[in-house]
Amino acid sequence: REVIRSGSLSQWATGTSMVGVADHDLVFWFGDLNYRIDESMGTEQVLQFSEKGLIGELRDLDQLNIERKEGRVFEGFEEGFLTFPPTYKYQPGTEMYEQRPDKKLRAPAWCDRVLWMAQEPSHVHQLTYNRSEIPNMSDHKAVYSTMRLTIKDVIPARREAVYGEVMRLLDKFENQTLPMVGFDRTSLDFGALRWGDSVTLPIQITNTGKVVAQFRFVPKLDELVLCKPWMTVSPTFGMLIPGEPPATINFTLNVDNVIANLINAGREVLEDILILRLENGRDYYITIKGSYARSCFGMAVDDLVMYTEPIRNVPLDPIKRSEKYDPNPSAALCVPKELWRIVDALYERGLQEPDLFLTPGYEEEVKMIRECLDTGAPFGRFHIHSMAEVLVSFLSNLSSTIVPPTLFPVLEIDSQNIQSFSRRFLEELPPIHYNVFVYVISFFREALLYRETNKLSAAKVARICCNSMVVGANNILDDSSQSMQRRAGMQLIILHLLETNSI
Repeated sequence: REVIRSGSLSQWATGTSMVGVADHDLVFWFGDLNYRIDESMGTEQVLQFSEKGLIGELRDLDQLNIERKEGRVFEGFEEGFLTFPPTYKYQPGTEMYEQRPDKKLRAPAWCDRVLWMAQEPSHVHQLTYNRSEIPNMSDHKAVYSTMRLTIKDVIPARREAVYGEVMRLLDKFENQTLPMVGFDRTSLDFGALRWGDSVTLPIQITNTGKVVAQFRFVPKLDELVLCKPWMTVSPTFGMLIPGEPPATINFTLNVDNVIANLINAGREVLEDILILRLENGRDYYITIKGSYARSCFGMAVDDLVMYTEPIRNVPLDPIKRSEKYDPNPSAALCVPKELWRIVDALYERGLQEPDLFLTPGYEEEVKMIRECLDTGAPFGRFHIHSMAEVLVSFLSNLSSTIVPPTLFPVLEIDSQNIQSFSRRFLEELPPIHYNVFVYVISFFREALLYRETNKLSAAKVARICCNSMVVGANNILDDSSQSMQRRAGMQLIILHLLETNSI
């Protein structure tokens, strides 16, 4: 039964019956693999080390070992420890590395290798791994390895016994019904999900028939994936033996920034139908649904300023929303009311809090503060650090960053040009983004007046602002040197605006 679970069932569930190299019990790969010593060590030095038998440092620079360590080649393969000098390149018929003037000078290397891969590592025990000095007709020295192997063998009597038992079972169930399963429920209602929620609900599945039931989830017609991207299912396939206890299938719904943005735009709903298929049996349909408790997190500031009432009360349906609210931009707020509320709360009683913005908040309080922002409920006596964490999280998780990528500096910022860059940057910010940016910078400038007690510094604040208003939770910048330079430039501009006498 265990062979079925890990072997044929897995191949059936993944829809493939192909056998690759890694599917064999034992695989040996040997020959001239042509890997060399890394060029960071000069040819002359490699020759000296090889001739003197000083192979320790050469071993560390072996390209095959480097590539295997990085997981780029021969993944899953093993090799014995290199204890012999490089096997290439020799003068044919000699014991000397090739150094003749009329020949191209090449650094010695372990070109010739013996590797192996085993499904069960204990089945291979390498006894020797060395080079041979004969024959010496080639510019390579031969490499050899002796191993003690454990291999599978078929015991005819046992095979016949197993075959007979399988045939008796097949005869027993031949005229029985098709596989059947039962569910404790086929519909899951996750209720109201909030931004950042990850909720899991289970379904129990039981084999109600008299034969083995193999199941797997399959995509709907003309689709390639099992379910929508906001849901994960585990396991997606399995086998149920008659009489066994029920198996549990877990369905997890995740509401992240991407999903929240799609829901807010009316391009996604938390509803889906999954198809569970029995091998040689019928299909079962599982209905998944939930609702989104709208949040200011994951929205754009340009949308948030359009509403004066709590965002939770704003319909997700665009038609209902347009009927209820005036789309005229002249009615927009200067900054989102949620931002004003959290900044105002910090301003009132948090500017002198030690380690402000440096100490994380309390997880449960952070959730409660988010709920207050979304529903318009008054804040409780929350810890200042929890309030500070919500402010940074709010700015970081907007659907688009406050500082658009198009405004990132493309030239290096220095003391000569930072004033002009800062002025141009502020002039080119979109209106609402400008309001939010100036509002946040003004708040932090006020907080820096209490740096002796709250332990903030302009550099720390600049980094916080850059991470939340420039990079964001979606990390729009990659790790290239150019992106890092542009990010550093924005951080210098923010630092300048924090320290200058006027914005």
